[in-house]
Amino acid sequence: MAKFELKLPKMGESVAEATLTAWLKDVGEKIEADEAVLEIATDKVDSEVPSEVEGILIQKLFEVDAIVEVGQTIAIIETETDAPVSAAPTPETVVDTEPEAVVQLESSIAKVQETVSPISSNDARFYSPLVKNIAKKEGVSQSELDAIKGSGKEGRVTKNDILSYLTNKSQAAPVEVKAPSVSIAPSVSSTPSPSTASPVVSRGEDEIIEMSRMGKLVSKHMTDSIQTSAHVQSFIEVDVTKIWNWRLGIKDTFKAREGQNITFTPIFLEAVAHALTVHPMLNISVQDAKIIKRKNINIGMAAALEDGNLIVPVIKNADQLNLIGMTKRVNDLALRARTNQLKPDDIQDGTYTVTNVGGFGSIMGTPIINQPQVGILALGAIRKVPAVIETSEGDFIGIRQRMFLSHSYDHRVVNGALGGQFLKTVKEYLEAWDENRTL
Repeated sequence: MAKFELKLPKMGESVAEATLTAWLKDVGEKIEADEAVLEIATDKVDSEVPSEVEGILIQKLFEVDAIVEVGQTIAIIETETDAPVSAAPTPETVVDTEPEAVVQLESSIAKVQETVSPISSNDARFYSPLVKNIAKKEGVSQSELDAIKGSGKEGRVTKNDILSYLTNKSQAAPVEVKAPSVSIAPSVSSTPSPSTASPVVSRGEDEIIEMSRMGKLVSKHMTDSIQTSAHVQSFIEVDVTKIWNWRLGIKDTFKAREGQNITFTPIFLEAVAHALTVHPMLNISVQDAKIIKRKNINIGMAAALEDGNLIVPVIKNADQLNLIGMTKRVNDLALRARTNQLKPDDIQDGTYTVTNVGGFGSIMGTPIINQPQVGILALGAIRKVPAVIETSEGDFIGIRQRMFLSHSYDHRVVNGALGGQFLKTVKEYLEAWDENRTL
């Protein structure tokens, strides 16, 4: 017999930890190789953690709702093989999910519900996800966190620094219950801009609905984006009659040959990928006072989930895919998004985002930028409308398939000329579609 340590796997460069949301196996149960043992959630996506070996689950090292860091051992599985595997930790080395300082604080500090600004890194300080979670749980404001002296690299605040601060704070004075207030600190400035939130009062006939975990994450992500980027929009109308007729003529043949449907989405993504190669300064991110010009063009496509929330799987190196490859990638990600089968890597490293507001009947929209990107394109509904058609023999009125494109971009680094030129490039690519194109 041997003991195998099941560890939290790496889930992308920017993911350092995850929340354990559910155990799928109980102690004593048999586990097959590649069978899911538990479910986890990050601020990006929900996922399952499978076992690499066959055996019996003999120990769980974390409870549900615990925060687990990448690389930490989550469970111990007993295997029948004698091959050397990761040794089981002794009781002294098992991860303590409730540090003594936190336990003391929870017993001595009254649980006061207060609203604080979202914690964010700024020009002067970087905060790890673990430090942000502790600050959020204990009600530490941005200004308090900024004032803590960090012992980490380059003065960063470590887990021990914030726990020490909380311990000293609880010993210095009793907790005072105050009226909730909100202080919103922009992500790109160390100078906070305070504002007061109006209290919301529910009445007896009102229904109170708790936001889902995903809903809370989306809400915070959207609010942070508005606080970070200077949003501005440009709009343009596109005649997609050629594309409409071309797709109508090839969709049945494509379905019979490839076994998949070809929708308008991969066509529009191909146009966006082309425009990003022409205007690479929209394929960037902003970090403090620096611009990071991305080498790869990774386009995120917003996909609706059954609960109404959105998730953004990413098509990596979209400019290197032909239309068949783009179609298959779009269909695969859309299917796995609807069935909650996306992997953490599927939603990482996006450099630009496209969202389809037309799917809900809207002719245009003003989408919020998906941080840390600087642009997002909304696709409006395709409508059959009367339009003026210019010919060498004069103008006339005809029925055309047209749609609006709405481009939101970060005015800190993208001026109106570039934002408009990008949109025009997408329009010209779509309107110049070759009706004789073969796949």
